[in-house]
Amino acid sequence: MQITKLTINDSLPLTCSRTGTCCFGKLVLLNPWELLSLAKAKKIAPSEFRDHYCENGGIRLRFNGEKDKLDQFSCSQYIPNFGCSVHEGRPLACRLYPLGRQIQNEEANYLFQGKEFPCLNGCPEVIELPKLTVGDYLAGQETSIFENIQDAYLEIMQNIADIGFALLLDTQLASSNETGTLKKWRELGELDIESLVSFIGNDWIDTIMLPEIDKTLHAKEFTEIHNELIQVKAQEKYENLKTIPELSNASIEIMAVALFLAKAIGANPSELSDHWIEIAKSHGAKE
Repeated sequence: MQITKLTINDSLPLTCSRTGTCCFGKLVLLNPWELLSLAKAKKIAPSEFRDHYCENGGIRLRFNGEKDKLDQFSCSQYIPNFGCSVHEGRPLACRLYPLGRQIQNEEANYLFQGKEFPCLNGCPEVIELPKLTVGDYLAGQETSIFENIQDAYLEIMQNIADIGFALLLDTQLASSNETGTLKKWRELGELDIESLVSFIGNDWIDTIMLPEIDKTLHAKEFTEIHNELIQVKAQEKYENLKTIPELSNASIEIMAVALFLAKAIGANPSELSDHWIEIAKSHGAKE
């Protein structure tokens, strides 16, 4: 599908008509901070929000409400004739919509899919409303903090993957000519999210999506502490491994965790696993 890239100064029909059309039939992924934000807005515990309103270990918002005229289910948080019941805690995907955000060379770019602006199809009445620049729209949606969080979890994801690299490259596993580890990394990248969640198990899933962190902390502190918790857990779990099978299994497991978080922040697990495999091979690992 064609991608239309935007500048901050581009003017578009971004004034919302409040019809709720965008709350039907979408895929909304959540990082751990967004899950917490939604739970706060709902005034329930993050674990309760995840169990009732999310799928795939908590990284996907459930769409199981009433259907629209196109036979699409509404978001679980959508209330007919009212709108979003957790609007103040809505995730970045909802704040950006109908725009997307892409990181290239450490720079954020905004875009939308197709040639025609998406809102014109679902809400043609927006053409009668005032236009906004992309910059003004993002400011009004208060995307900045959520973008920073998304970028922080991108870094945390890479930190987790680095543990997998260390287990492979900085141990006797690297000199053993073992080939099964990278083969499994590749297989992990091709798994559907349900299979990936099943492979990882609840312990790591909860560590990623339901960290035991003070819920009143600001976003930056939250992600910093979360990164530390993950690193400590991995160190405790993997520091005493000695055999080739143990090291291989650990490297595979932690890479699965990294790919799970990658999925939560909208990255492509298949492309990532391919990229990581090429890096590992360039440092002497075998496939």
